[in-house]
Amino acid sequence: MSRMLFPLIAIKRSLEDVGYVAADVFTSGNRDGVRRTLILLLTCSFSSLLLSSLLLLYLLFPLNYELAVAGGIAVCVEALLTVALFLSKRVRCLGILFVISMFMKKSRNLLLTAGTSLVVLRNIRNTLENTTGLVRSMICNLKAKKAAIVAPFSSYVEMLKWLGNMLKGVTDLGVVNLDSQLKVSPRLESDKFRWKLSEAEQRLNDTVKYVQALMSTVSSVTDRMFPAISFLVLMLFIALHVKKYCSDAKYQNRFMSSKFVVFDERRKTEGKPHVLPLTPEEEKLYAAPPSARPTTREGRAMLKFGVPVVSHFMAWVIFITVDALLYCFVDIVTRKLSELEPFHVPLLMSIKGIATLVGIPLGEENHQKDFSYSVTLFEKECLPQPKLLLYNSVVPLAAILLTLFIMALMAAKVGQLRLMVCERFFPSAAEERVEYLHAKILRKRCKKRKGGDNCSLTSLYLKPHFWCPLLFRAKGDPQSVV
Repeated sequence: MSRMLFPLIAIKRSLEDVGYVAADVFTSGNRDGVRRTLILLLTCSFSSLLLSSLLLLYLLFPLNYELAVAGGIAVCVEALLTVALFLSKRVRCLGILFVISMFMKKSRNLLLTAGTSLVVLRNIRNTLENTTGLVRSMICNLKAKKAAIVAPFSSYVEMLKWLGNMLKGVTDLGVVNLDSQLKVSPRLESDKFRWKLSEAEQRLNDTVKYVQALMSTVSSVTDRMFPAISFLVLMLFIALHVKKYCSDAKYQNRFMSSKFVVFDERRKTEGKPHVLPLTPEEEKLYAAPPSARPTTREGRAMLKFGVPVVSHFMAWVIFITVDALLYCFVDIVTRKLSELEPFHVPLLMSIKGIATLVGIPLGEENHQKDFSYSVTLFEKECLPQPKLLLYNSVVPLAAILLTLFIMALMAAKVGQLRLMVCERFFPSAAEERVEYLHAKILRKRCKKRKGGDNCSLTSLYLKPHFWCPLLFRAKGDPQSVV
């Protein structure tokens, strides 16, 4: 058993040594020796492989690039990024800060903007399509009703023809033959009505085409340009952060790092003024090293981080709800109209003929025919077919909200992690910031001590025992009042 454990322990120790060397050479850039150079090259290659894989997925799915084109772009980016990471320590720092900054406020704002554009563009487009379908169904029904109006007239024409045939038989007396020809042709034409329908349909088509072209252009621009612009903006903010960290010792200098503790211990051993441990007031101002357990201040930071997320989420829900309500309205109207049965209009005509001779009835004939017809309120082929984008909107928004939730949990720690990364990459700037923060705390303590002495002297002037020591006694004086 012990023989099996020794190789595992040796492998674990070797992996830990390689990891420590990789972290040290990646942050310091010290490539003394072939081993450290090879480890740095492998680390840079692995980092660039991860980033290029994300780029490949983005080119394949959101932008619908061909696999060969997307793969070629990803391979070129990986090669360039590997060379840049290997040669420049600042590029390596920017790369790590870019990954960490995915959980900062700027990344939160970018994700909120992406979610808003996703909801607004998709749901407004779907709402427009459903509304357009409803209007088109009304125009289609008007056109169908124009042709359906002729049907009742046809029934009446048939009825008149049948009546004419009946009368013809009655008037045929053998001596005088009354031949009548009844010709009725129903025709319903209205140039103004036809022109109004054509104009309405043309305006609807023009409006829909314009809005769809505008929405498609905006959607295409946002899908293709927004990630690139977001990446450039985020890298700009990261570069400014690194520049301010290296040039301005006051910039976000409230972090009690391990270098600060070592610096204070060294001053304490040298007999110089030191600041640790901090007072309770100073502990509220200056952040301690990050720990897994969130503090009260970090909890407030998470709540502050989540307030814009909640407000944007409510706006997204409103847009999605409006689209879903319109879908439900059109769907209910379509279903109810499709359930309506055609209206049956009964039209029965009967003729009763009695033959008489010199006032004596000889026979009776009954002639009856059905000319009934049906009228539909809404043509079924003109019923609208609404669409619901609930699934297409909820799934991307759920991914965005999950990412924002993770970002909110880590928001309080990310700022300190960025400062720790900059401290590892720029040790000289970190030393200057430590000295500045140490001197700042000492100056504040000195000012507070002087202010406390002045306040005590001023308060002494206001004490009654200072002016009348015989009548009043000071606090803690064992003598009795005279």
